[in-house]
Amino acid sequence: MTSINIKQEIDSLLINTAQEGASDLHLSVSRYPTLRIDGRLVPLTNREILTAGKAKDLIYSLMNEDRIGEFERNKELDFSYEFEEKIRFRVNIFYQRGFISAAFRLITTNIRTLEDLSIPSRVYDFTKPSQGFVLVVGPSGHGKSTTLAALIDRINHQKYAHIVTIEDPIEYIYVQDKCIINQREVHSDTHSFGKALRSVFREDADVILVGEMRDSETIGTAITAAETGHLVFATLHTNSAPQTIDRIIDSFPSGQQNQIRAQLAGNLLGIVSQRLIPRIEGGRIPAVEIMIANSAIRNLIRENKNHQLDLVINTSADEGMVSLNSCLADLVKNREISMENAEIYSTNANDLRMIMQR
Repeated sequence: MTSINIKQEIDSLLINTAQEGASDLHLSVSRYPTLRIDGRLVPLTNREILTAGKAKDLIYSLMNEDRIGEFERNKELDFSYEFEEKIRFRVNIFYQRGFISAAFRLITTNIRTLEDLSIPSRVYDFTKPSQGFVLVVGPSGHGKSTTLAALIDRINHQKYAHIVTIEDPIEYIYVQDKCIINQREVHSDTHSFGKALRSVFREDADVILVGEMRDSETIGTAITAAETGHLVFATLHTNSAPQTIDRIIDSFPSGQQNQIRAQLAGNLLGIVSQRLIPRIEGGRIPAVEIMIANSAIRNLIRENKNHQLDLVINTSADEGMVSLNSCLADLVKNREISMENAEIYSTNANDLRMIMQR
C-alpha cells in the first residue's frame, strides 16, 4: 500500500473517531481499530484487523524522522496531532510484545463551560483568588483536563492576567481575550514540568496550569508558586480529596513532610474530584466531589488528620462542599445514572446505600 493510501486510511480513522463522538481511538496488532464511546470499547468490524506491518505504517505516517527516532530510542512517545486544523488528538505510541500500538484521545476544539459539562458552577469560585493552589483529580480519562480548560478560559474572559500552561502534550488551544496565554509543551518547548515550573518565577505569570504533577519536585515547586503569589491549577490521578492530600505528602521524604504539610495547609484553595458515569439514556455525566479549604480543612491537614476530611466535607454543604456519594445519590434519584453504576464508581458503596435509604 502506498504512503498516500496509508495517510488516507489513518485520516479516515481519525475522522470516524470524531464523527462517532468517541473519546479515544486504539490501534493494536491483531485487533480491529477500536473506538471508546461513552466509556465502552467498540471495534470497527467494517475495517481490517491490524497486522504488525499495517499498524506500524499507520502510526509512523503521523511522525517525522525526529519523532520516529525519539520513539525508537525511548519505546514510547506522547505528542499532539492536528488534522486539517479541525480535529486535535493527544497521541501516545508504545510497544507491546514487540509490536507498535497507539492510543488517540480526541480533544474537542471548543472549550466548554462548567454548565456545559454539568459541573457545579460553584467550582468557578476557585478562579477568583489572586493566589492559591487548586487541584482537579480523578482517574485517567474522566475529564480533568476539560474541567481545567473551563476554569482557565473563565479567567481568560474575566481577568487581565498572564497565564502560563505547562502540558504534555498541549491539549486545548485558548483564544486569548483579556489574558496573555503562553502554552508550553514538555519536550518541544521545555525539557520537563519541573524546569518549566521553575522558569515561571521569572516570566511574570499570574496564573499557572500544570498539566500533571508527576514527581515531588514538580509538586513542591507548584506549592511554592502558590505560596509566592500565583494562582496554580494542577491535576493528580487520585480518587478523592483525602487520598490526594496523602499522595502529595507521601511523595516527599519523611524529613520534608511536615514542611510540605504546613505549606499545603496554608495555600490550598480546594480539590475537585470527578469521574464520568454512564448515563441511563446514553452518554456520560460527571459525579463531583468538592472540598473547599476552610479553617477546619486546613487544621486537619496541618495536624495530619486527613482521615477526618470526609466528615468535614459531608457536613459542610452550606459552604459549597459536596461529597462524592451525595452527588452520586442525587444522580440516581434524578434517574440520570443507575444505582449499579453509582456503586461501581463510589469509594464507599455502603455509605452510598445508607444515603439512598434516607
